Amino acid sequence: MTRETLSGDARDLAWFKSSYSDSSNPSDCVEVATAPAEVHVRDSKRPDAARLTLAPSTWSAFLTFAAQG
Repeated sequence: MTRETLSGDARDLAWFKSSYSDSSNPSDCVEVATAPAEVHVRDSKRPDAARLTLAPSTWSAFLTFAAQG
């Protein structure tokens, strides 16, 4: 997992919000964008701030863990 600032190529990513996001306050959630070798996660309120970049296997493991709770 790395924490990095926004680079030029990240502007080309297709960001999306979870279908579980609270629609009463749509700006309070995280957004995800996938690329062939990485998954990016950012705060929807601060899209130009730092983001997490994860390996797809790490993201998959996180989703499996989160679904159990």
